[in-house]
Amino acid sequence: MADTMQGLKRTHYCAALRDTDAGAEVTVCGWVGTVRNLGALIFIELRDRTGLLQVVFDEGADKMLHDKAERLRGEYVVAVRGEVRRRSEETVNPAQPTGMIEVRAAELRILSAAETPPFEIEENSRTNEKVRLKYRYLDLRRPDMQRNIMLRHKVAKLTRDYFDSQGFLEIETPMLIKSSPEGARDYIVPSRVHPGSFYALPQAPQQYKQLLMLSGYDRYMQIVRCFRDEDLRADRQPEFTQIDLEMSFVDQDDVIAVNEGYLKYIFKEALGVEVETPIQRLPYQEAMDRFGSDKPDMRFGFELCDLSDLLTNCEFKVFSGALAAGGSVRGINFAGCADKFPRREIDGLLDFVKIYRAKGVAFLRSVNGEETSSFTKFLSDEEVRAVKERMGYRDGDLLLIIADSNKSVVYDALGALRCELAARLGMVDDSVYKFVWITDFPLFEYDEQARRYTAKHHPFTAPADEDVALLESAPEKVRAKAYDIVLNGTELGGGSLRIYDRELQSRMFKALGFTEERAEEQFGFLLSAFRYGVPPHGGLAYGFDRLLMLMTKSQSIRDVIAFPKVQNASDLMAECPAPVEQVQLDELGIALAGEEIDG
Repeated sequence: MADTMQGLKRTHYCAALRDTDAGAEVTVCGWVGTVRNLGALIFIELRDRTGLLQVVFDEGADKMLHDKAERLRGEYVVAVRGEVRRRSEETVNPAQPTGMIEVRAAELRILSAAETPPFEIEENSRTNEKVRLKYRYLDLRRPDMQRNIMLRHKVAKLTRDYFDSQGFLEIETPMLIKSSPEGARDYIVPSRVHPGSFYALPQAPQQYKQLLMLSGYDRYMQIVRCFRDEDLRADRQPEFTQIDLEMSFVDQDDVIAVNEGYLKYIFKEALGVEVETPIQRLPYQEAMDRFGSDKPDMRFGFELCDLSDLLTNCEFKVFSGALAAGGSVRGINFAGCADKFPRREIDGLLDFVKIYRAKGVAFLRSVNGEETSSFTKFLSDEEVRAVKERMGYRDGDLLLIIADSNKSVVYDALGALRCELAARLGMVDDSVYKFVWITDFPLFEYDEQARRYTAKHHPFTAPADEDVALLESAPEKVRAKAYDIVLNGTELGGGSLRIYDRELQSRMFKALGFTEERAEEQFGFLLSAFRYGVPPHGGLAYGFDRLLMLMTKSQSIRDVIAFPKVQNASDLMAECPAPVEQVQLDELGIALAGEEIDG
């Protein structure tokens, strides 16, 4: 039978003790790490969420206690009472905060035995992630995971503290809401008391926070769970956490200023990192033209160069054909890097760009004056000179060029190629946090399958004042009062100023292909509220998990979430989703596809 804690109280966390505590009697609790049995002396590493502490059992001081300690194995849960002592000089471990001391045990309670775990509970485990997630409760014992989860708590607290200091109120919004099929798919929740009717889990609290502005709560924030039933995508979660904000009587500069203050505050308080403000702003189109992405990594150069005007009439059909079809020809000069990439590696880039729908990649390189190319022989000498001059080509440079009839393919492929080669060259400095605002997004994007325009952000985003007249005549030219905050090539958050005029909101719905009836059916309560006085307002939402992933330099958002799902939205530990009992389905009036339904 296991021991109990009766009559014993923990006095200290393991890593809280220092050499200044020498001579004190303490009680510490935790999990047994390594065990070293040297005969008369047994040493164990005791671990809790704060770190490690060495505990010593001395046979000469207490043989019965020493004999009991011989039973200890890894991951046993114990409580130890003893005296803090300084280690001898030769046994000091400078790598540990508690490396100057140890606890000489006077009492041991074995609170729980443990089987041998399926993997080592160690820092930076190389164990397959699926195994770690299957036994997530063990994975969460690892020191690096515990630091991540504790930082998550700290950042959440700092977030609330900062926005409270700025006059924001934390207000909860509903988890059971009306389904809105625009955007990602909703998770649908059947109602037992309203047979045949359904709630949805919120993808975001968007409409409710706008209603809060209308209700007079002019600064709102919430750390909120959101849900999206998205197609399988790497490093996405079906349930995730947002830091959600909304403000009234503001313009874009006001929203950005508050959020720059927030980023400066949390990075300083949580990591000791200074964020330089004001943060650089880039209009969307400039970001695409220079970096091939609306979430550019600004830690290195390698900017895109537009060659389209130089090659319109060239004989090389790969280039001229793409341009004739309304496409683009662009390239990147990887200056001084020609000798870093052998020809076979350059040829291998074809497979990489195919991921982004590009059909190929042309190259020109020069190493010690010896030039090789896949395209210059198809161009005139004048065209080659023009390309070299435009791209600033010198001996030792590597030019990579992509052409396609679809401009977005060129942007996507070159944007990805830029990041990939920078990583291969070791030019991505993980110690640097480089922020950038992306502004002036298009209000719409065209959905080829649906054959209509859809909202690039959401249907409540306000158009630029000077573009309102184009809503009906040239929607592709309408810019949005929208802004994203990007860190090291990852979108941290996005927001916009909102439409607050009922007539303009109706025009927006019409531009998106909504009939008046459908708009009323989906958003009638919001449109009705707009009759009663709406302040100008705008906001932003951060992906809390993404923010923490970047702050901890983790490889995946799963490393900063206590109990995440895997890529197919399943929980390997709890083995869900899972079937439910038939009686539950019957209560909800639900029949599974393929089942016979009584007439």
